[in-house]
Amino acid sequence: MKKVNIIGSGFASLAAASYLADAGLEVHVYEKNAQAGGRARQLKEDGFTFDMGPSWYWMPDVFERFFNDFNRTVSDFYDLVRLAPGYRVYFKDGTSIEIPDNLEDIERIFEEIEPGSGRQLKRFMADAEENYAIAIKDLVYKPGLSPLELVTPKTVGKVNQFFSSIRAQVHKRFKNEKLRKILEFPVLFLGAKPEDTPAFYNFMNQADFSLGTWYPMGGMYKVVEAMVDLAESLGVKIHTNASVEKIAVTGNQATGLIVDGELHAADYILSGADYHHTEQLLDQPMRMYSEKYWDKKTFAPSALLYYLGFNKKFEGLKHHMLFFDEDFDAHAKLIYDQPAWPENPLFYASFPSITDPDLNEGDRECATLLIPLAPDLPDDEETRTKYLWIMLKRLEKFTGQDLKSHLVYSKSYAISDFKKDYNSYKGNAYGMANTLLQTAFLRPGLKSKKVKHLYFTGQLTVPGPGVPPSLISGKLAAELLIKENHLQNKSAYETAV
Repeated sequence: MKKVNIIGSGFASLAAASYLADAGLEVHVYEKNAQAGGRARQLKEDGFTFDMGPSWYWMPDVFERFFNDFNRTVSDFYDLVRLAPGYRVYFKDGTSIEIPDNLEDIERIFEEIEPGSGRQLKRFMADAEENYAIAIKDLVYKPGLSPLELVTPKTVGKVNQFFSSIRAQVHKRFKNEKLRKILEFPVLFLGAKPEDTPAFYNFMNQADFSLGTWYPMGGMYKVVEAMVDLAESLGVKIHTNASVEKIAVTGNQATGLIVDGELHAADYILSGADYHHTEQLLDQPMRMYSEKYWDKKTFAPSALLYYLGFNKKFEGLKHHMLFFDEDFDAHAKLIYDQPAWPENPLFYASFPSITDPDLNEGDRECATLLIPLAPDLPDDEETRTKYLWIMLKRLEKFTGQDLKSHLVYSKSYAISDFKKDYNSYKGNAYGMANTLLQTAFLRPGLKSKKVKHLYFTGQLTVPGPGVPPSLISGKLAAELLIKENHLQNKSAYETAV
């Protein structure tokens, strides 16, 4: 039986592990931290439970497709609920807009704010729905080996949308600044500014308004647990507290991993760890990309996160809240153009215990606050604390709640933590941005061109950042490894049938 060693246990690695094991390979996953899940780890302290990483569950069809590939369904593993409203957005004038759980009501809200915009939204969303179908069926499940992957009868008709931006498209159709910000918000999950993101990516609005915002009861870590359960049921061995120190190479072929000083031989190596870090595990001549290459790339933001526990329940708060009450473009400039801590940051607040009271012991509330930041900024404790009070003050102002006097637990997580825990390049939070010149075949490749039997998966390679793309990336990397090496490509389920 051929053996594959996988570095890291994030969503992409766990997905790849299941596909490889299902194809008949012996699979071992090595995770440096004590818990599987990569950036999606779970924190439990003082009777509070927190998702440390992703908190948005979008594109439920991608999760369902993943489990269906193994003749399983999402409902076999966790209970999924659709949030209504999906989220609430706050603005500088003190107003807020809730995003309902159906497109018809969203169109009505748009029309009330800007007459005529309801009809515009209907047309905009028809295009977004079409683009989503093209992306899912024709693009994102391609391995990024050739520009010809992008050329289909459907994409040819959309070519102009790759040379226009989301911002240009939105501003052409809508005049109200609040509506513009709501429509530009979903592309932030792609890690780039709206003006740098191709208009074709309006399919993220389909993910938002039509497919909706969901929540797995118990938190996003339930998805990790489900993927671990699936992988282990297929025979995958997951090793935690196992720090990979080097990729062993004989001649020009990967032959194993050095883990805590010990060689673990394998026929193939697949890394779901940070791509830049993975290449540091190779001797210099074996690396595909130079430091200059990485330095020129546009990375998704890093973040300051605070995990907070309160000793009471609150009224009027929502599961997801976005605070766009400061200058959106000014904050973005300090992330991408002139890296610095923003004096007046945008931020995000999540109160999942509003949906899921079992996250707390007793009649209490847990929350996560997040400020997107430029990677590689200094993030000492004094700076972190300063921004915690900025966020809490604005939360209290807009929601009319006394939060600070009920705060009983607080833990911060920021740039230096991403570097330490995930070997993240410059401390980025979720990979490389999906700009025009960092799309598909223009992203770092799924396989090494210098080291045979070495493959990559995750948010820095194809198709891009985010949880659903990571699931897809795991599938693409596994399929490429299997196909190129003429390995068994029939699932255990198909064989049994």
